Amino acid sequence: MNNLTDPSILFFIFGIFAGFVKSNLNIPEPISRFLSLYLLMALGLKGGFALNHSGFTNEIALSLTLAIALAVAIPLLGYNVLKHKLGHMDAAAIAATYGSISAVTFITATQALDQAGIVYGGHMAAAMALMESPAIIIAIILANRIRLKISDAKAHHTSIKHIFHESFTDGGQLLLLGSVCVGLISGEIGHKVMTPFSIDLFKGLLAFFLLDMGLVASRSITELKGKPLITLVYAFIAPPLHALIALALCHFCSIPLGDSILLMILAASASYIAVPAILRHSMPEVNPALYMGTSLGITFPLNIIFGIPIYSWIAHFFA
Repeated sequence: MNNLTDPSILFFIFGIFAGFVKSNLNIPEPISRFLSLYLLMALGLKGGFALNHSGFTNEIALSLTLAIALAVAIPLLGYNVLKHKLGHMDAAAIAATYGSISAVTFITATQALDQAGIVYGGHMAAAMALMESPAIIIAIILANRIRLKISDAKAHHTSIKHIFHESFTDGGQLLLLGSVCVGLISGEIGHKVMTPFSIDLFKGLLAFFLLDMGLVASRSITELKGKPLITLVYAFIAPPLHALIALALCHFCSIPLGDSILLMILAASASYIAVPAILRHSMPEVNPALYMGTSLGITFPLNIIFGIPIYSWIAHFFA
């Protein structure tokens, strides 16, 4: 899979270029939000249609279990590594960001697999949704414990009930899961009706959205100035290590190639929408630029341009 000849990736690179040369090219926020919701809806429908066709098997259950295990293990691992070099609160925030996932990276990867003719399960859309929340919950638990250790004040104490509600009723995640259910229930009839919307338009709208993400990523890179060296090193090294952990688990459990590649990419990605939005409210002690700059300015572009083909090649090599 050569990402550098894919129109969507080329538009992403063009967006980064336009941002670096300080062009006034700009995608209005409402349009960007619509594109994000469209991509999640289309991906969910595609996954639901595939699930309707395949049914729920032991193999699917195993893949979903691995997804949850990775979503719990990665933020805990990240926190225990970073806390020795950063403040505990900063370490928890970055660990949560890298323990969660990037939906756009996942969606781009599914397109790459489709073009390469590599089959993957529709349940992987559900796996993506399941992997988003554990890191947030773990980070808030850690933050509450840290505050109780350093002070008796509980002004910023965040209830786990509140975090559970925010995590599982987030608009994008709810739309994704709802779309999976719609596709699962409507089956082949729904697939025929929705094909012009969820398949024919998908590639073009993904390219337009990645253009916008390129513009945003170029601005985020400027936020890295003055940040601790360990955060920059972590942004480069942690994603491939997380991907290799996922590959090892998939290889041990005999997960199919397409699903293994997607689990690797999910493990290697970092959140730049859902997690930062919650952390800004729940962990105000941490400067958002610390986790936004690394996830969106370094990890996201590297995964989109280089990570997807590299992880796919590695998975092929060990298949």
